[in-house]
Amino acid sequence: MKKLSATTREKLKTVSTPTIATCLYKKGFKNQFIQEVKPLQLGKPTMVGEAFTLRYIPAREDRNPITVFRNVDHPQRVAVETCPEGSVLVIDSRKDARAASAGDILVSRLMVRGAAGIVTDGGFRDSASIANLPFSAYHNRPSAPTNLTLHEALDINIPIACGDVAIFPGDVLVGDDDGVMVIPAHIADEVADECIEMTLFENFVLEKVAEGKPIIGLYPPTIDQTLVDFEEWRKRK
Repeated sequence: MKKLSATTREKLKTVSTPTIATCLYKKGFKNQFIQEVKPLQLGKPTMVGEAFTLRYIPAREDRNPITVFRNVDHPQRVAVETCPEGSVLVIDSRKDARAASAGDILVSRLMVRGAAGIVTDGGFRDSASIANLPFSAYHNRPSAPTNLTLHEALDINIPIACGDVAIFPGDVLVGDDDGVMVIPAHIADEVADECIEMTLFENFVLEKVAEGKPIIGLYPPTIDQTLVDFEEWRKRK
């Protein structure tokens, strides 16, 4: 799994998911936003980390009695205990939130082990407790039933789907109040650099709009003077 550099990680913490979405769109990536997933609590620091994946399949009753949790090699538990520090546990729950993908005990364990966050296209139980943790968590909606009701944890750290996005181990997830973007691992560094530049220009545009500047010619900068003004503004910052 490709290791995200500390420099790129810090850069991505300072840019927004909308900026990343536009950057990826320019590169031809149109389906990198995890659909129907939102943070349990708004206002937390931006989540950045490499994807460590867990795949659920539909549960079958003879394979998923409550006693399966006694197995020391149960994939859900193993995923929580092996997710690397700084990574994001991403769960493929087939967009089915009728049963929980995890609860506050497992999420707390991930937090204590130093994971960067957890994302599922299903739901979490104990959602109020998870929301209050100093930890990034994204899901579709709260769900009280245990995962065994509808989900069987089967595979760890393989390519999965989550919210209609293909996610490969090592891909970089960035999450904020708008949701979660997935950056292919091999372009994470260049995306971070380009998004820093895009964010700087957007800050310039916001300042000019607040001053009463018309948007035409400013954003996008189709008038040459806009770029001249931006460079002058940049030198003052």
